[in-house]
Amino acid sequence: MSLLSLVMAATAATSPAPMADAATLAAIEATCLDYVDGQLEGDPARVARALHPDLAKRAVTGDTPDERLGLRRMSKEELVSLTRQGVLKTPKDQWNRSCRILDVTAETAAVRLETPWFVDHFHMGRYGDRWIIVNALWHMKPR
Repeated sequence: MSLLSLVMAATAATSPAPMADAATLAAIEATCLDYVDGQLEGDPARVARALHPDLAKRAVTGDTPDERLGLRRMSKEELVSLTRQGVLKTPKDQWNRSCRILDVTAETAAVRLETPWFVDHFHMGRYGDRWIIVNALWHMKPR
């Protein structure tokens, strides 16, 4: 095999898959915005519709006296309850958030959400025409 053939094969193997169509990308972004805007508005129904019933939301806490490789765990119910309490409620003129779609396959997507306070990395699943957050790994930004 020639050097050119090797380079072309390596490039093809490492190139990202083509992104999804505009409607799919819009649906994924809408789910991300339901999640974050729902929290910023204090709208628990909006947050709930973005989340899988078996959501795994976690933050790395590191080693603690009680746990090695510690994770802070949060369920859908806990996140919806915090939203109902208005924990992240913020005036709209102070919103500064972005959803960046990193990868999309037929039934999954990886998305990065950033706000001034935290960053979330989502795994989303497609259920029919609906995209929902199945996993979220997040961290607080330094203040």
